[in-house]
Amino acid sequence: MEVHHHGHHGHDKKKLKNYFYDFLMLFLAVFCGFLAEYQLEHLIENQREKKLISSFVEDIKTDTALVSVYEKLNNEKIKQMDSLIWYLNSPDYNKHSQRIYFFGRQLTRRYAFYSSDGTIKQLKNSGGFRLIKNKNAIDSINSYDQAMQRILLTQDVQTSELEYIKPMIGKLLNANILETMVFKDIITPPQGNPPLRKVSEDFILDFIYSIHQMKGSLVLNTSRLNQLKEKGTKIIVSIKNEYHIE
Repeated sequence: MEVHHHGHHGHDKKKLKNYFYDFLMLFLAVFCGFLAEYQLEHLIENQREKKLISSFVEDIKTDTALVSVYEKLNNEKIKQMDSLIWYLNSPDYNKHSQRIYFFGRQLTRRYAFYSSDGTIKQLKNSGGFRLIKNKNAIDSINSYDQAMQRILLTQDVQTSELEYIKPMIGKLLNANILETMVFKDIITPPQGNPPLRKVSEDFILDFIYSIHQMKGSLVLNTSRLNQLKEKGTKIIVSIKNEYHIE
């Protein structure tokens, strides 16, 4: 007697369906996990981007406040240089030696501006620029950094000019008189009208030329500081609008 077994094909089909269903569920679970991880990573990167941008804005605010202070200091220094040149050009400059001593000693005082560049350094050194998705923000950061580099370049020139004129100051002004004029960080005019050291008219003209050079660099630096402040103010407004920062 022949016996026919039925149902094996149906059972196999059911097992295949179960396998496919299990595979589909596993795939969906993995895929959803991937999407969730991607979304989380994207959210974290957005938060880091906004944090970096907010930090950059705060750096600019600090710079802007400092620039205003340095502009006043530089403008006062420029006036002192103008006065010193005027006194040295007087027919008898020895009559104005007190002011020449005072302004001559002030020449050695220099106020160097340094930007709050912590955020820019972080962006450069840690690959943080990849987090900045907004092209306008990247352009603003680079533009601001370039403006700051121009200021640093001018200040390097000022350092060289100051080192050049220092020996000349020592040849024109009596060091013993200068010693009486400085108390801690305060410079005061000398008592009376002390004589200058004996120098030639050509030396006076060379000295005036060196002051002229220093003044030119200081005027340029002040102009670049003002440009940095104006650029920073515009960048703050633009970035706040782009990132909805208060």
